[in-house]
Amino acid sequence: MRLRLLAPLLALAVIVGLNPATAVPVPILASDNVELVNTVPDTQAISGEFSQSSPHFYVSSLDSVSVYDISDPRSPKLTDTLPLAVFENESMTHGERPDGTKFVLVGDDLYSVPLTEPQKGKACCGGRILVIDVTNPNDMKLRSIVPVKTSSHTVQCVTLTCEFAYTAGGRGQFSIVDLRDLDKPVQAKVANSPASAQGPEFAAGHFWDIDDAGIAWHTGSGGMAAFDITDPLNPVILNATGAQGTEDPWNNFILHNSKRPNANAFRPTSSPAEASIANGNVALVTEEDYDSPTCDSTGSLEEGSFSTWYVPTLDAATYPQGADGLNPDAGTITPLDRYNTTIIGTDVRTPAGAFCSGHWFDVHQDGIVAQGFYQQGLRLLDVRDATDIKEIGYFYAGASEVWDAYWVPKRDENGVATGESSNLVYTADLIRGIDILEVDLGDGSEKTPPQQPEQPEEGDDANNDANDCDDRRRDDGHGRDDGHGHRHPGDRADRCRSAAVTKR
Repeated sequence: MRLRLLAPLLALAVIVGLNPATAVPVPILASDNVELVNTVPDTQAISGEFSQSSPHFYVSSLDSVSVYDISDPRSPKLTDTLPLAVFENESMTHGERPDGTKFVLVGDDLYSVPLTEPQKGKACCGGRILVIDVTNPNDMKLRSIVPVKTSSHTVQCVTLTCEFAYTAGGRGQFSIVDLRDLDKPVQAKVANSPASAQGPEFAAGHFWDIDDAGIAWHTGSGGMAAFDITDPLNPVILNATGAQGTEDPWNNFILHNSKRPNANAFRPTSSPAEASIANGNVALVTEEDYDSPTCDSTGSLEEGSFSTWYVPTLDAATYPQGADGLNPDAGTITPLDRYNTTIIGTDVRTPAGAFCSGHWFDVHQDGIVAQGFYQQGLRLLDVRDATDIKEIGYFYAGASEVWDAYWVPKRDENGVATGESSNLVYTADLIRGIDILEVDLGDGSEKTPPQQPEQPEEGDDANNDANDCDDRRRDDGHGRDDGHGHRHPGDRADRCRSAAVTKR
């Protein structure tokens, strides 16, 4: 979060050994079901994004954007680095077009200094989105820059091929960016959202997540709100959090990010007793709050938590929007349970740690969340019973600051993501780089094979799968695309997911 630029390094009176065979730092503490496979220390990782149509992982750090070939997901290989001093860019987003063009969007939140032509040395101070062409993974290029009138702390593609993107926003608003011409992107308009309205301490939006049913979820200081984005230029609010969305202990600072698993299984219900991840009526949410000097879990200075929320309905007709659409706390989405970090292996609340809020997370199809907790490391949470969150694993590496965690996607023989996650987790660690962890999910599933098929060369037939997939999406007889690039329920089982519309 931008209000605190860099956390001080945690002073640890420990000795971190090295495995002489791999030179991988040995973790201080890890549960039996988590194994450190590899570490990529050559980037101070803040955020990452997976390509859907090829085995690549894009990483943003303090001084560059890098791309890794993850044909072998256990051993990423650096293919290119684009020098770019930028802060904070804690959530890149990724788009892929029918013609094979791939790009990532970088949020220039506080500053950016491009270090390559044609924008070399043209420093600025936030309020911009940088479009980086990653079509050739060996030669990334800064393609264009678009100024926006609201906070660009994060930016998110909202259509499959990323013709439009939404910014984090603030003061009850967010920017809608038109990216149909990647060389001349423009801010199309500014729209309203209660999620970016006044909260406990300030008025700021934070992140958009697009679920599998195509519903856009906006989180921020004003709570969380869900939007129908069938027309991405005119989003329609469907529901939002109630009063607890801006109240202690659920939100003392900002609701940071969210996900709604199994969104296509959703149906309106009338009681929290019917809340279930399997039913698609539970939203998973991180609250960021790092004001506690002792990582306490009680009172107004508690650490930011992870929580589950019951979604009874998604119906614009029943939401009291108000004259301007800004009606914080007016929705019917209510909390179910929350989790704060504990002393490893106990139920005792963590008593120390300089920077210990919940931050970014990802959720596995088996109902296991991989949650980054800054200097409290990685926590694995079982959310299959949304009313009783359970920690089932952890990885803590001493001098560490885990900003994000990602389940690595499974891929088919052509390197295309299948829509399911493997049992590998990548963590984006500002101190350590990228840690690659293997998790025993306890479901009898096979381990991720050490070598995936090699990536086809640019121009090969296998690399044209994204184009073929896009053609299939346009088959409106199968309910997959409404002409805006918007995903409909019929696309959920489709192997063709050529663009990342959810943060992976």
